[in-house]
Amino acid sequence: MSASLRHAIRVALAAGFAATLAHAQSPLPGERAPAPASRVPHEDPSAGESGLTADIFYRVLLGDVALQRGEVALAARAYYEAAREGQDAGLARRATEIALAGRMRSAAIDSATLWGRLDPQADRPKRVLAALSSGDSTSPWADAGADDLRSRLEKLLADAAANGGTGEVFLQLNRAFAQQSDRRAVLGLIRDLAKPYGAVPEAHFAVALAAYNAGSDDDAAAAEALREIDAALAAKPDWDRAALLKAEVLARRSPADALAFLRPFVDAHPDSKAAAGALAQLYVDQKRLPDARAVLQRLQARDPDSQEVAFGVAAVALQMKDYATAEPILRKLESEHYGEPGVVEVYLAQLAEETHRYDEAIEHYKAIPDGPRAWASKLRIGTLYGRMKRVDEGRRWFADLPAVTEEQRVQVRQAEAGMLREAGDEAAAYAVLAEGTKEHPDSTDLLYDLAMAAEKLGRVDEAEGHLKRVVELKPDDAQALNALGYTLVDRTKRAEEGYALIERAHKLSPADPFILDSMGWALYRLGRLSEAETFLRRALAERPDAEIAAHLGEVLWARGARDDARAVWQPQLDSNPDNAVLKETVRRLAR
Repeated sequence: MSASLRHAIRVALAAGFAATLAHAQSPLPGERAPAPASRVPHEDPSAGESGLTADIFYRVLLGDVALQRGEVALAARAYYEAAREGQDAGLARRATEIALAGRMRSAAIDSATLWGRLDPQADRPKRVLAALSSGDSTSPWADAGADDLRSRLEKLLADAAANGGTGEVFLQLNRAFAQQSDRRAVLGLIRDLAKPYGAVPEAHFAVALAAYNAGSDDDAAAAEALREIDAALAAKPDWDRAALLKAEVLARRSPADALAFLRPFVDAHPDSKAAAGALAQLYVDQKRLPDARAVLQRLQARDPDSQEVAFGVAAVALQMKDYATAEPILRKLESEHYGEPGVVEVYLAQLAEETHRYDEAIEHYKAIPDGPRAWASKLRIGTLYGRMKRVDEGRRWFADLPAVTEEQRVQVRQAEAGMLREAGDEAAAYAVLAEGTKEHPDSTDLLYDLAMAAEKLGRVDEAEGHLKRVVELKPDDAQALNALGYTLVDRTKRAEEGYALIERAHKLSPADPFILDSMGWALYRLGRLSEAETFLRRALAERPDAEIAAHLGEVLWARGARDDARAVWQPQLDSNPDNAVLKETVRRLAR
């Protein structure tokens, strides 16, 4: 799934379905989180409020991104401002817990004060303020030895049990240890704390979450997480928060198992937007877009006024190339000023591009306000000028772009070269990239693009040299290794050498469809046709692509399965009739 679609679905689900705003270390079931910059472990979706304004939602997203980058202070401030503006106790609680995890005393006091004012019945902010404002060393987040900390937490739980609040304490435990690097020690502590509370479903949930955090590739930890979450669900069968965690634990091992669990849960609890949203996300991840849309449309039938659900339907429809469904929904959302500024305009621009309404796409891109999407949109406008063969206009556009940082200047060179390629002028694209490498000689992005441009012009030795320089600068860059290996396999007689490079790339990125394609093509060049077919079928299943189809068809043709080859080629010929590699392959073999 494209990064933009993943973002859109996740935003839609996080805003409306889960009734929560979990931070960026909390991917939806089936989604794999990026490697964290800090030691903030995975959290389950946590209770919050819906009905956010665009500005509040932007602040929450800012907090999400900050947590992903390890910028805990920025995250705490963003959540506090969102809570203050929206008068939202759930967001105030989130801000408090982030500040506590980051040991930011002043920010924690501010957030807990706001939380207590917004939810006067809540006992937790009062306890936090009492501990922090007085410097009380009984605060469970104060520096303490392990035994001392255990005794304090045991007392906290006992006090909470006397007031009927044990469940809430257990739901906060994993957050309290968010920055602890020894996650197995955290698991052991939470497991021990939970033992006297076997009848409390939140205690089982806390152990399950700690086990999930502690054992990303540990079968025993995963089994413990599933046992504990099943115990929580046995006590609270309709608890969608627990269901989401179970689906995520299952998805880490097998998305099919997660789907098999979530489908009946959603059928049994049709009012759970969290579970339905997670099911839709799993379907999207598995490229089962019609199934994802069906789930979202059922949600839409139950809640026809939900903008978030409508946006999810439109995003999936756009991915399915069902423009007739996507466009009216997006236009309505645009008229209602839905979501973060610019998000709907981006999708309308993409839709206009894909339906070849390039002038309209440019207008949508120009309408995107300053922010994280604006710069990429400006670069895209220049590329569209090339697609319309308006090269002089495109060159003026790029010349006027306010590229401030070195990264932006490199991106302008790349985009200008892309514009020239769109216009069919490979030599001019090569010249722009060559000039760029003079200005930025160690830019691996420019060197990579220059290598690709040189290869298209038949300068294979030069392409090889540039790619070797990229590998020298970034020896673990899977894409560079793959490109160098593929060039050797496809354009020289050094197939064994190329295959060794592609193997290295495959070990670094085993699921990348383009690397799978290179593996298959290298094996074909080496005469290992059966293995080649296996890799190429996997590649085409992951990404229906004209060049991958060309390669698979050629392997099938060589194996004598000519009808199968034609069956592979035809769908791509229908959707990509101008692809040069596919056209040449079919002309050469099937004429």
